[in-house]
Amino acid sequence: MIEHGSPAPDFTLPRDGGGSITLSQLRPQKVVLYFYPKDDTSGCTREALDFTAEKEAFAAAGAVVVGISRDSVKSHDRFLAKHGLGVILASDEGSDVCERYGVWVEKSMYGKSYMGIERATFLIDGSGRVAQAWYKVKVPGHVEEVLAAARAL
Repeated sequence: MIEHGSPAPDFTLPRDGGGSITLSQLRPQKVVLYFYPKDDTSGCTREALDFTAEKEAFAAAGAVVVGISRDSVKSHDRFLAKHGLGVILASDEGSDVCERYGVWVEKSMYGKSYMGIERATFLIDGSGRVAQAWYKVKVPGHVEEVLAAARAL
């Protein structure tokens, strides 16, 4: 787990629409970095729609929102287009960034164990340090909580 005040692990990942995104190049903006399991599933779609709905409020708070999953850029592009999303989506197909943030974990469903992404969000300040981290996120109400923290930062 990444602790409050520790440096956010830097990364460069391919992003929706082509090109790439590098965390350190977003400074001095605050960054809301959220990890989610899979494009176009119910909880992940709700979370992305909630972040999209508050995009302008995050911008007013000086923050940019970036979602990361293991889905391909092509999948991200379809997901964005289908739901009219307004957040940046980065592709971590090899799970490297997920592992560095401690969200690539063993999960279980119906008695079977497998590796997957634990839904988590990190609020990163303008100097690249983790200001707040949420693990095992429940989608309802989460975006409002993150927005309040971004405004207070």
